[in-house]
Amino acid sequence: MGGKPHPSVVEEKKKSMTGSLDRFVVSHPTGNTFVRALLNRLNNQSQLEKFFTTIGAGEGANPLITSFCREKRQYAITDKMISRQWMPEFARLLSKGDQTKKRQRTDHSYQALDYKVSHELSTLNSQILHAYEDCCSDSFAQAKELGMQCSYELPIAHWATVRRLLAEEAERYPEWEPTLESTRESEEKLFRKEEELRRADRITCPSQFVLDSIPLEIRQKTPCQISPFGSPPSEPVNVESFPKSDTHKLLFVGSMSQRKGLADLFEAMKLLKREPISLSILGQPSMPMEFYRKQFAEFEYFPPCSNQKVRKIMKVHDALVLPSIVEGRALVQQEALSCGLPIIVTPNAGGVDLEEEGKTGHIVPIRSPEKIAQSIRAMIENKNRKEEIQKLCQKKAEQYSWASYAENIIDFNLSNSAQGFVLPDP
Repeated sequence: MGGKPHPSVVEEKKKSMTGSLDRFVVSHPTGNTFVRALLNRLNNQSQLEKFFTTIGAGEGANPLITSFCREKRQYAITDKMISRQWMPEFARLLSKGDQTKKRQRTDHSYQALDYKVSHELSTLNSQILHAYEDCCSDSFAQAKELGMQCSYELPIAHWATVRRLLAEEAERYPEWEPTLESTRESEEKLFRKEEELRRADRITCPSQFVLDSIPLEIRQKTPCQISPFGSPPSEPVNVESFPKSDTHKLLFVGSMSQRKGLADLFEAMKLLKREPISLSILGQPSMPMEFYRKQFAEFEYFPPCSNQKVRKIMKVHDALVLPSIVEGRALVQQEALSCGLPIIVTPNAGGVDLEEEGKTGHIVPIRSPEKIAQSIRAMIENKNRKEEIQKLCQKKAEQYSWASYAENIIDFNLSNSAQGFVLPDP
């Protein structure tokens, strides 16, 4: 699909890379917080040559282009650095139909971007291509032809781990199976995921859980690193301004699926029916709301909203509970800590390093409503230490910055690249 450039193009490309070993090309279909952090760091250091995406606008973009791009699709880099693949993504956003059709549209959009990148790499002068899961199989193949270094970021656990864990969940909670979309990925898509990983020259993961999920044979031959995501800035929390209440207010944030462990949280709440607690859920339903109310009726629901509103909601709760079955590194953990909320999470949420047991929260095993309930009871017993715990949580969040996250990726790819990365023969 990527197609080979003419041998003379490959040779010219290799010659042009002399003196360009610190320049990056970045590709991501939709943009998000961690992509934005890397782009900003590269741009500030004059190390970014081109950013490939689907829909996006940079500084100085045509107002018509900017009008199509919501805030999440706007970037603090010059628009000339952005190369777009609009139409398949527009088709995805406008598409109607069942989940199968929507997944097909998403896959098509991602593959169209991958195809575009693979055809434009030979016109660029950078040596490093940094790309992400599901959208770089062809572009990595082409990068290999051109002698470019392939930097791969795996933001969630390896697909085999995801499939295994979620297949087990489908057996545990058959009624929740429709919420487990990753169990229905096509074999072709899984093959492309594997091709991406095996073509990578450097692999970055956000957590130890993700790193450990990568097949051992790949870890043994490909340099891998962990670069944790950054935290949002902490904001002052005025305990005295909160409404006085004896009820311990718990918050769940995320897609309303069993991948996030919501069924286990509901079971834990049933074990705590005599305790002074309440549950709020903020997220996108995967099923009609009646389904969730049938599982556990007593929760307050908040629909997806802006980050600013999420933080406002967090500040009137006492703890975040996220008993995920499989993640990469759930950003909501650090968002909660930065708002002063202790967290109850599983190791598979990717934030074991965020936990100081009994201070910033609790780590619970996956599939353990009893342990979730036990941790919630422990938090209730510590309610008199609320102000102290809030400060500890914010201090922990502040240890992680987006600048460090991005710098880790840059340094990792540049280390030994000049002398250790050998260009293939034409």
